[in-house]
Amino acid sequence: MNRSQLLNKFAEVNELTRKEADAFVTSLVDIITGTVAAGEDVAISGFAKFRRIDRPARLARNPATGETVKVKAKRVARITPLKNFKDSVLSGKAPKPAAKAPAKKAVAKKAPAKKAPAKKAPAKKKAVAKKTVKKAPARKPAKRR
Repeated sequence: MNRSQLLNKFAEVNELTRKEADAFVTSLVDIITGTVAAGEDVAISGFAKFRRIDRPARLARNPATGETVKVKAKRVARITPLKNFKDSVLSGKAPKPAAKAPAKKAVAKKAPAKKAPAKKAPAKKKAVAKKTVKKAPARKPAKRR
C-alpha cells in the first residue's frame, strides 16, 4: 500500500474527504518526525516505537582486507514494532477495530463488614511410605581362556 492508497482507505474508514485525510496523516508524520528529531521517543501503543540512536565513533575491521578502519559517529532512526502489531502480522489476521464502550457512571457501594478469619486446626502430617530397593545380584566376570 502506498501513500495514495493509505489516504483513500483512511478517508473511507473515518468518513473524511481525501484532502482532510491527507492533512491528518501529514500532521501525524510531522509530529512523530519532529519529536524523534528532538531526541524524544514516540511510542504508539499496539503499533510501534520510534527513537533516535546516537552511535559513538569506533574502530571497525574491514572484512575483505582485515585492516582496522575508523567509523565516524552517526545518528540513526530505529523503529521497533510492538507486540500487537507483530502478533497481527505473524498470524496474518487484521486486528479487530476498537469498539467504543458507552461511558458508565460509577455507583458508590458500601463495603460489607469483614469477618474475622476462622482459626484452622494444625495440619496433620501425612505418613510417607518407604520404598524398598532391591539390589541386582552382582555379575560374575567372564572367564578368560
